[in-house]
Amino acid sequence: MASSSSSSGVRLAGTLALRQGSAAAASLIPGLPDDVSAVILCLLTFPDQSRLRATSRAWRLLLSVATLLPLRRSLRLPRRHLLCLFPTDPSLASPILLDPAAPTTWWPLPPLPCSPQLYGLANFAALAIGRYIYVLGGSCFDARSYPLGHPSPSAAAYRLDLAHSRHCWERLPDMLVPRGSFACAPAPSGGGVIVAGGGSRHPTFPSNGSRTSRTEWYDATACSWRGASAMPRERAGCVGFVAHGAGNGGEDEFWVMGGYDGYTTVGGVVPNDVYCRDAVALGLWSGKWREVGDMWEAGERPRLGPVAALSADDGRITEVYMLDENDVFRYNFASNRWLKEATTRRKIPNTESCGFVSVNGELYVLASAKVPVEVSGPWRQLKKKLALEFQVYNPGTKKWRVLTTHPPVNAPVDFRTAALCTVEL
Repeated sequence: MASSSSSSGVRLAGTLALRQGSAAAASLIPGLPDDVSAVILCLLTFPDQSRLRATSRAWRLLLSVATLLPLRRSLRLPRRHLLCLFPTDPSLASPILLDPAAPTTWWPLPPLPCSPQLYGLANFAALAIGRYIYVLGGSCFDARSYPLGHPSPSAAAYRLDLAHSRHCWERLPDMLVPRGSFACAPAPSGGGVIVAGGGSRHPTFPSNGSRTSRTEWYDATACSWRGASAMPRERAGCVGFVAHGAGNGGEDEFWVMGGYDGYTTVGGVVPNDVYCRDAVALGLWSGKWREVGDMWEAGERPRLGPVAALSADDGRITEVYMLDENDVFRYNFASNRWLKEATTRRKIPNTESCGFVSVNGELYVLASAKVPVEVSGPWRQLKKKLALEFQVYNPGTKKWRVLTTHPPVNAPVDFRTAALCTVEL
């Protein structure tokens, strides 16, 4: 312990010396060694860290995103993620951050640069890699096009650097193919992004639109998109993740699950999606796709539900889970089957949409509604306020817990169009 503490103190002193010069000699907290002070400050919740940055120059430098994340890793502290929620069109409503350790405080981020001609952005992909948040593609309406009832896929890509004190979205090069409702995952190395499938999807009538099988990835070093082998067939409405060592010879693979590859009509009038029960996997070394058979039998479930992947401290995917109505299933790679893991503590009506995401090794089931709350005042009247309920499942202990928070939005969140991702501090 002494040698570990000493080495941590040396790393901390070196970090502050590079950023502060002679000011590094001052103690972070008077009377405590700097390595102990650094651990204390690193363990604070995100809202507390944000407020305490103004205490001193040393604290501002230490608690900045650029310093905090590598310092937490060097001190071997547990990984901590924030929940990032995009309630609706991110060009109109700001995305918001929440620290699960302090579920009463939300932190707003700036909205995307707004175009006066484009509106109604939905089915975009939101993900975080390190200190960056990416917003990719989506389906939107163009006021200059006709007819207005059909959305167009977008190829736009944006990135937000949380390390900058003044948060501002950066416009990246457009994707090679416009797409919405597609599979997306961080590339295993280089800080890039890999995407596949998608098309354009109407928020209300998802069958109306295009589909694609094209695959590409973003090279963060070269700041450019590069094409890859296309999927065996077109697929939209799918989800993706990188499974480390799941392929032949322990090859890393980019998995694409679910979605739909066509639609039929009921009575020749009403469109009906044809959902996929299988998955495909792209070998990141070989560059070849392999087809994975059906993951469930016909009649077992109509389509793939929301999917969340758990990762280890090194970022490697360890488990993949799916929310199917009120049941949580775990995917078994060996048998290619979904096995029931648990049932939510509180039943969620079929008419309500739910969010599903993994945060800090736990699974979060999110439901939104307006609930009556008592407003303090001379009349102590009841008003309805938006609440977001978290049903949190720990796969290790097999136990549930329930949290309720009040996000700074006016209308209940529709998770069919809202987006979720997690950001590591």
